[in-house]
Amino acid sequence: MAGQNTYNYKVIRQFAIMTIVWGVVGMAVGVYIAAELVWPWLNNIFDVPYFTFGRLRPLHTNAVIFAFGGSALIGTSYYVVQRTCHVRLISDKLAAFTFWGWQFVIVLAAITFPLGITTTKEYAELEWPIDLLITVVWVAYAIVFFGTIAKRKIRHIYVANWFYGAFIITIAILHIFNNLEVPVSMWKSYSAYAGVQDAMVQWWYGHNAVGFFLTAGFLGMMYYFVPKQAERPVYSYRLSIVHFWALIFTYIWAGPHHLHYTALPDWTQSLGMVMSVILLAPSWGGMINGIMTLSGAWEKLRTDPILRFMIVAISFYGMSTFEGPLMAIRTVNALSHYTDWTIGHVHSGALGWVAMITMGSMYYLIPRLFGRQLYSLKLVEVHFWTSTIGVVLYITAMWVSGIMQGLMWRAVNADGTLTYSFVESVQAMHPYYLTRWLGGVFFLAGMLIMAYNIFKTVTSSQVTEVNDAVVAPALAH
Repeated sequence: MAGQNTYNYKVIRQFAIMTIVWGVVGMAVGVYIAAELVWPWLNNIFDVPYFTFGRLRPLHTNAVIFAFGGSALIGTSYYVVQRTCHVRLISDKLAAFTFWGWQFVIVLAAITFPLGITTTKEYAELEWPIDLLITVVWVAYAIVFFGTIAKRKIRHIYVANWFYGAFIITIAILHIFNNLEVPVSMWKSYSAYAGVQDAMVQWWYGHNAVGFFLTAGFLGMMYYFVPKQAERPVYSYRLSIVHFWALIFTYIWAGPHHLHYTALPDWTQSLGMVMSVILLAPSWGGMINGIMTLSGAWEKLRTDPILRFMIVAISFYGMSTFEGPLMAIRTVNALSHYTDWTIGHVHSGALGWVAMITMGSMYYLIPRLFGRQLYSLKLVEVHFWTSTIGVVLYITAMWVSGIMQGLMWRAVNADGTLTYSFVESVQAMHPYYLTRWLGGVFFLAGMLIMAYNIFKTVTSSQVTEVNDAVVAPALAH
């Protein structure tokens, strides 16, 4: 097809396929550990420690964020930067290294976590030798991406590339400084920071892994693939630039809201809270821009399930970025902190926003990469409803259980003693954990439907010219 020889599509095809594979794996592990909370005997079913909740939970988070999400981000960024800059990737060999290096990192994570090899830092559990490998792969990725932009044939840098670029630079800085550690053996290290400083650096990293890996990168995806699928220009190109600068300047300060009511100084907590509330404005600016891009395409939305994935993803982005600032307010946080409400919030973003924008983008991208018509649009429709039902079941169960937890923990009798024991609060969660598991099953089922649909698409013998003639979405002001 057009562009196959002009651009490097091989590495993008590889990342796209592994996005689907790791999506199935990551969500399958998530369903299993959700089941362990409903039926605790599953933790000891094999009479070995490798499959306990504590060992598998970091495997789940890393598989979904860095394997599924990371493969999607690197693959789509390579596609977008080539199409919008009108040039081939600066180095095919370096691009291939980023693919194989990233997959090797993921495999090492899948081996080390069940073995209990971990730094215990949220989203940064990998030990120091793997951290070094990640750094090398990431530098190679940055060289490929920014090198391609540097040799572009047109002066303008499309806004999606700004978001991808911010994600690449910020994640590099976060990774290096949060993972400064002192190795004591091949597979054990201790953080270079101590006490509250360690906690502050960790949540500066942890929240901005959300802010730049799971938000900025996927906004780059949104700004390219939504206009493409809708066949409409971006609603306001000027708003997209304002959205970019406001978001990246504000997000980096929001980390302390994870540490309310801790040893962190009050002024730092307050700064994190204020910045989190301010974040609502640029976040909703981006959501409005995404939704309004579909103005005039409502009839297409009714008949196109791929576009429906994208619009629901943008809606979840809006909901999550309203809920986040709300939960960052200290009085609200007093109720929500340490409860399942936080888990519901994270998954409305991870499943509703990240996974669904990725799925919509992959449904657009893969037929064009392989020069095949999508096998079944009807299966996309089934996948959409399965995923949507799964997300709604999951997050509503966690909202209810989380608020109930917070209220039970703070309930006191007239004499000042606690009304409920901790065990009673755990017992009260059981029906909600069962509902959460069921939501996960629905979402995993959708992922399996997608995997089948994509498999049938790429193995089809019918090669066709899938139209992708327009190099970049048209610009609006």
